[in-house]
Amino acid sequence: MEETKVGVDAEAASRLVKELRDAFATGKTRSYQWRLSQLKSILKMAEDHEHDVVEALRSDLSKPELESCIYEVAMLKNACSLAVKKLKHWMMPEKVKTSLTTFPSSAEIVPEPLGVVLVISPWNYPFLLSLDPVIGAIAAGNAVVLKPSEVAPATSSLLAKLVGEYMDNSLIRVVEGGVAETTALLEQKWDKICYTGNGRIGRIVMAAAAKHLTPVLLELGGKSPVVVDSSINLQVATRRIIAGKWGCNNGQTCVAPDYLLTTKDFAPKLVDALKHELEHFFGENPLDSKDLSRIVNSNHFSRLTKLLDEDRVSGTIVHGGKIEKSTLKISPTILLDAPRDSLIMNEEIFGPLLPIVTVEKVEDSFDIINSGTKPLAAYLFTNNKKLKEQFVMTVSAGGVVVNDTVLHVSVDSLPFGGVQESGMGAYHGKFSFDAFTHKKAVLYRSFAGDAPVRYPPYTKGKLRLMKALISGSILSAIFALIGLSKD
Repeated sequence: MEETKVGVDAEAASRLVKELRDAFATGKTRSYQWRLSQLKSILKMAEDHEHDVVEALRSDLSKPELESCIYEVAMLKNACSLAVKKLKHWMMPEKVKTSLTTFPSSAEIVPEPLGVVLVISPWNYPFLLSLDPVIGAIAAGNAVVLKPSEVAPATSSLLAKLVGEYMDNSLIRVVEGGVAETTALLEQKWDKICYTGNGRIGRIVMAAAAKHLTPVLLELGGKSPVVVDSSINLQVATRRIIAGKWGCNNGQTCVAPDYLLTTKDFAPKLVDALKHELEHFFGENPLDSKDLSRIVNSNHFSRLTKLLDEDRVSGTIVHGGKIEKSTLKISPTILLDAPRDSLIMNEEIFGPLLPIVTVEKVEDSFDIINSGTKPLAAYLFTNNKKLKEQFVMTVSAGGVVVNDTVLHVSVDSLPFGGVQESGMGAYHGKFSFDAFTHKKAVLYRSFAGDAPVRYPPYTKGKLRLMKALISGSILSAIFALIGLSKD
């Protein structure tokens, strides 16, 4: 297999896209056999090199082995296994009904690949979120260029190496590099772009795509809220909040809880419970814990410490706040009633800091959530049935989970995606296949049943019959046809 670890300028990017378009034009990707072989290659790649993936993630993020194996490798294998199992069914045309207007006829919706697609992946789950969209793109029959994040260099290099060894490089390529390479790729005409990351870069991607009218799948983020009612199992709730916030990449997750909302009366109990479980999970000195990922790099470390250093925020820290610059570690930190206009309450945190906002009654939290941009995820903990229904109906978010956090991303029968500023489009499971597929409408007719009513000269009788046919009323059409015969 040819080497796929390449940096590109605009000229090289143009050549790359042309090569892939020429290969796609041969029709090779349209076959079930090709798609299946590539999906099985991804599965084998993940199985053969799980240890290498774990080591790359350890290098990039100090990610604990359990998180790497479960949240990256196992989830990817599950997604790939589902695609292998369901591919033939997903590829089948869907038969649909036709109308009286086109009688006699038949129709179907034929799924066809979009063409050559670009996947730009993030650094926080650099293995899973690189290859998960690629699975959908390949299952749909596309040629793919993957641009892994340069912020996770070990995983990026590993992906380039493994894709070169396991995949069909005439149709699937990896381009490594930073801003210059990404910019060069975005200058090209693609048939779809999938980007996972933040809203600032999402706008750049969308602006570049607009020049070619290229559709985009944007998986962004936002401030995902957690509403905590008092009618809960407090220990289970706090454990699940901690698992979603600090047990997934130490807060560096797009669907991680960004801030909590609870009543003033219940806040002290919630804070005490969180402190107790955090110490149980990560010890008295969490900076020494091997079960917490480090902050990915010094830039993100500085960004997070800046949120903590804001004068009006320091007095609201009720737990944690410890930092270690040499290891890029920040301990799990809880802040109570940080000012609403502070940086930490207005920027996506993407780290181990968790502000708690207090309200008079829990329903007041819905207005606070809806006053901001729509988040990628929203969480509610309660045993109150009416409150659950109100939350689902009132709060707009990419996804909602009641009495847990983050787990909805593992349910392949649910679409995963944002809304407005938290993203557009969705994938996972069949939704991944659909995201990279054009649903082509096809109508079949024979030469029989050619009705003169559609042709000039037009008469009042033809008008009555056409109205009846369009309305779908067989009885009206019969009467109009009788009337037409008398004209």
